Amino acid sequence: MFRNLTFRWFERLNDPFRTDHGAPPDTFRAFVLHHLAPARHVVGAAFVAAFVVALAEIGLIYYAGRVVDMLGETEPGTLRATHGLELVAIVVFVLMLRPAAVLLTQTLLNQGLARGLPDQVRWRAHRHLLGQSVGFFQNDFAGRIANRVMQTGNAVEDSAYMALEAVWYSVVYFVGAGIVLAQTDGRLLVPMLVWLAGYLWLMKALVPKVGRAAERMSSARSAVTGRIVDAYSNIETVKLFAHSEREESYLFRALKRNTLRFGRFLRLITLMAGGLALVNGFLIVLVVGTAVWLWSAGEATVGAVSAAAALTLRLNGMTGWIMWVTSQLFQHAGVIREGLESISVPHGVVDRPGAPALHVGKGAIAFEAVEHRYGKDAGGIEGVSLAIRGGERVGLVGPSGAGKSTLVKLLLRFHDAEAGRILIDGQDIAGVQQESLRRQIGVVTQDTSLLHRSVRDNILYGRPDATEAEMVAAAVRAEAHAFIPTLEDPKGRRGYDAHVGERGVKLSGGQRQRIALARVILKDAPVLVLDEATSALDSEVEAAIQRSLEGLMTGKTVLAIAHRLSTIAAMDRIVVMDRGRVVEQGSHDALLARDGLYARLWARQSGGFLAKDAPESDTRDENGAAA
Repeated sequence: MFRNLTFRWFERLNDPFRTDHGAPPDTFRAFVLHHLAPARHVVGAAFVAAFVVALAEIGLIYYAGRVVDMLGETEPGTLRATHGLELVAIVVFVLMLRPAAVLLTQTLLNQGLARGLPDQVRWRAHRHLLGQSVGFFQNDFAGRIANRVMQTGNAVEDSAYMALEAVWYSVVYFVGAGIVLAQTDGRLLVPMLVWLAGYLWLMKALVPKVGRAAERMSSARSAVTGRIVDAYSNIETVKLFAHSEREESYLFRALKRNTLRFGRFLRLITLMAGGLALVNGFLIVLVVGTAVWLWSAGEATVGAVSAAAALTLRLNGMTGWIMWVTSQLFQHAGVIREGLESISVPHGVVDRPGAPALHVGKGAIAFEAVEHRYGKDAGGIEGVSLAIRGGERVGLVGPSGAGKSTLVKLLLRFHDAEAGRILIDGQDIAGVQQESLRRQIGVVTQDTSLLHRSVRDNILYGRPDATEAEMVAAAVRAEAHAFIPTLEDPKGRRGYDAHVGERGVKLSGGQRQRIALARVILKDAPVLVLDEATSALDSEVEAAIQRSLEGLMTGKTVLAIAHRLSTIAAMDRIVVMDRGRVVEQGSHDALLARDGLYARLWARQSGGFLAKDAPESDTRDENGAAA
């Protein structure tokens, strides 16, 4: 009980989950210090404790030489009388004080620092990454990003631990050893300094190369992880196209690169071990040989030779450990630098300082001369101005690449518009909190993605504080309650407790869509975006979901993208886009009567879908000009 209470006291010295704001530093040294800063009092105490432990080790070796001289100078029968008190003191030191110092050092390092540091790094990195734009994740492997977060946490903890427990301890030990040798005979210090120069040269020559090799190895390992996760995440596609061998080859190239880089790393480790053995051989010969020579000349005692030999052998053992630790530090530095390529990237879309929350009343939306080309010279949307009244239902159509999805992404502020502005109830969305904006918008997409959690968790994602009855009512409205009780996962969990698999792969497309719809129904946001919400479903399932959508749209401002024009024909207004511009708008009947682009698209439908590859002539306005 007392032991547990003591450990808990040390464990509470550093809270790894305290709030941290802003992008993490983007250099190795600044990043590590940033994460050590909250535990600086623990780090300081650990430095002092390690200093005491190192001095204690040096003191024991020094005293061992004194004991040899003491035994040579004292008659056996008089040892207790002449040195008894001194020997009792050293026994107390060895059995009580030294273990207490070691225990304190290890407790500070393990419970005070190492216990929470890896998860502190991961927690802060994850919080920062959650603030990145959708485009950030679309440009990288999710597996590689996750691997970097996990590896960096371990690397920071190991770096801090090794720097305190090994490097600082070793520095104190080397200085103490030099002082002991100098006090014994100043000439013993000369061979040690010669050896130290050779040792430092060896480290300078090899350790940085080890660090660079480790960084390349870490990058290769992350690529392997990313390719493995990519294949597993898309296993259905791999199977459908019978490309198992292709995926094997794709991973083989990454594994081969990883093996080559790991091999180069191990070559350096082997060279380091051989060089270290040679340098340490000189240490033993020079220091012990000098001590024996001094003894033979009558200028050193047997105890001094013993202490010099013990120090030398101890240093011989420590130097291999120190070089290994140093190479590990460089390796961790490489891992951290590679991780910072993802972790320290500043957010692409940020809230302004002191940005207020968005407050929605009627839900009126206004696009005012909005332009966004994703930083390119062409594509995206150009000069779009569009006003949507609160409660109005607007269908958005046009050929593939017309800019429909870009408009929705800008409304959700997945990107900030490059020009113009977007208003909701008169509030510029660029000036409000992103989270508050997205809380006011419900989205149903064609490619529905569910979390690998229970059905209940997925529906409650729409409103986590909803009651069980409210959740079930949303499922009923989405026509999902009928099939949910029949679900069962491999662990025997049933109904609302059944887990749906990664991205909901254990469910059919219609089941996924209905659970996603229940989630949006429960959210009950005043603005609703439907992005091809039913185009991937069969007619029977589509009819069921369309009934649910009709109820969901009541009283809301709706912006619906559709290729199946029949699904939006009854909207209050239809807006037609082409090549990033609004080219037509009006009711379904009015647009057909106008006989423009919408009428041609309607006529060219096959099975109710919009023809995506209409000829060039079909994307001209009624005056013949390019839209």
